[in-house]
Amino acid sequence: MVQALIEIDENTNRVLSIIKAKYALKDKGQAVEFIVKEYVEQENEPELRPEFLEKMKKIEKQKSILVKNFAERYKIG
Repeated sequence: MVQALIEIDENTNRVLSIIKAKYALKDKGQAVEFIVKEYVEQENEPELRPEFLEKMKKIEKQKSILVKNFAERYKIG
């Protein structure tokens, strides 16, 4: 594990303290790790390709069949 000495302002320090308490973390280092992991998860969400979106729009426009009871229709269970 890498150790780092960082300077943060008072507001950032308070936010780290709140996150540390809210998620029962051991120290502010874990709070920083938590924030970074959350950021990575949000930013790494893959965007849908335009081709896929177009395909889904075409499928939405197709005529569909209403099935009230799927299990009964296909004798499941």
